[in-house]
Amino acid sequence: MRPVRRTVIVTVVGIAAAVIAILNAVPAFAHGFSSTVYANITAGDEGHIRTKLGLEYDLFVVSAADYEDDDSLFREGTAAFDAGDTGAQAAALKTHAQSATKYVTERFSVTSDGESCTAMQVGDVAMTEREGVPYADLVFDWTCPERTDAHEVRSGLFPDGEGYVKGTKTIVTYEIDGRSGSAALDSANPSFSTGQAWYERFREFFVLGAEHLLTGIDHILFLVALIAGSRRLREIVLAATSFTLAHSVTFMLAALGLVDVPGSVVEPVIALSIAVVAGWHLWGIWRRGDHATDLETAGRGHFSLDRRGWIRLGVVFCFGLVHGLGFAGALGINEAWSWTLLWSLLVFNVGIETVQLTIIAVVFPLLIVLRRRAPKLGLWATGVVSAGVSIMGLIWFIERVSGS
Repeated sequence: MRPVRRTVIVTVVGIAAAVIAILNAVPAFAHGFSSTVYANITAGDEGHIRTKLGLEYDLFVVSAADYEDDDSLFREGTAAFDAGDTGAQAAALKTHAQSATKYVTERFSVTSDGESCTAMQVGDVAMTEREGVPYADLVFDWTCPERTDAHEVRSGLFPDGEGYVKGTKTIVTYEIDGRSGSAALDSANPSFSTGQAWYERFREFFVLGAEHLLTGIDHILFLVALIAGSRRLREIVLAATSFTLAHSVTFMLAALGLVDVPGSVVEPVIALSIAVVAGWHLWGIWRRGDHATDLETAGRGHFSLDRRGWIRLGVVFCFGLVHGLGFAGALGINEAWSWTLLWSLLVFNVGIETVQLTIIAVVFPLLIVLRRRAPKLGLWATGVVSAGVSIMGLIWFIERVSGS
C-alpha cells in the first residue's frame, strides 16, 4: 500500500472515531437550536383582524405546560407526539385550550393606534406538518378599539429565556389595511407595522438570510467542502456561482409554492451532497497523492476548466438545486405569487449570498497562501477537513433517512 493511501486511511478512521465519540457524548435534544413560527394576517369578519399561527407542536406543548404548570398537558401532549398520532395531538391541545391560548396571547399581540386588541380563538386546533415536523395551527380573531390604516404586530413566542430553543423566528405574511407583504421577527426585531416602509421589510429579510446561512451548519459545511476541493480561484468562483444559480431557481419556485418536494427527501440529499463534495477531494488525494491539486490540460474558452473541473461544476449545480429547496423550507413561505413576496424572497437570497461570498473571500486566499508556501501541509490540511466534513455528512444522511 502506498504511503499516501495509508495516510488517508489512518486519517479518515481517526476522524470517524473522533466524530462518533463526540456524537455519543452529546445528549440528543428534542428540538434544534431554533424554531420558526408562521403567522398569516388578514382582515376578518365584522372588522376583526384574523391571525393564523403555526407553532412547532412539541415545543408548544412543553412551553405552554411549563408556563401554566399544566402537567397533564405535558403528559398527554408528549405521549401523542411520541406516538405520532395527530388526532391525539389536536385533542390534547383542545382539552387544555386555556393553557395553550394563554401562552400564545401573552406572547403574540396586535395593537391599533397604540391600543391593545383582544383575541378570541376561532375553531379548534388543526395539525399540519412542515419539513417533517408536526405543527399546530391556531386561528384568532382580534377586536381592536380603534380602526386605523395600520396595525402593529409583536411576537415573543418561544423566547430564549425559556431554555428550550434559541433565536426563534416569526415569519409573517399579511394582506390587510390595503397592503400586502411579509416580515421577519425575532428577539432583536420583535414587532412591525403593516404600514412599514419597503426598505424596513427588506432589511429584515436580508438579515434573516444572512443568519440562516451562518446558523445552518449543513450549508456551511457544504461551502467548506467546496473551498477545500478547489484548486484555483477560478474553480471556487465558478462553483459558488453555479451553486448560487441553482439554489436561487429552486428556492424561488419552492418558496412561491410552484414546486413542492417533501423535507424527508430534501434533507437527506443535502446531507449526502456534503459527503459527496467533501469525498471528491479525498478521492483525488487517494488517486493522485501529492499531485491531487494539479490541473489537467484545461479546455479553451472563458472558463478554461479541465475535465475534472467540468464534472465537479455539474455535480455542484445539481446539489445546489436541492439546497435551494432546503432554504425555502427553512423560510416556510409557500404563498401564491405576489411581487411584494417575490422581492422579499430575493432579498433573503441576497443575504445568503453575501455571507457565502464573504466566507470564500476570507478563507480561500488563506488556503492559496498555505498551498504555495507549504504544498504538502496545504494538501493534507484540506484532506483532514474534507474527511471530517464527509463523515459528518454521511452520519447526517443516515440519521435523516432513518428519521432518528
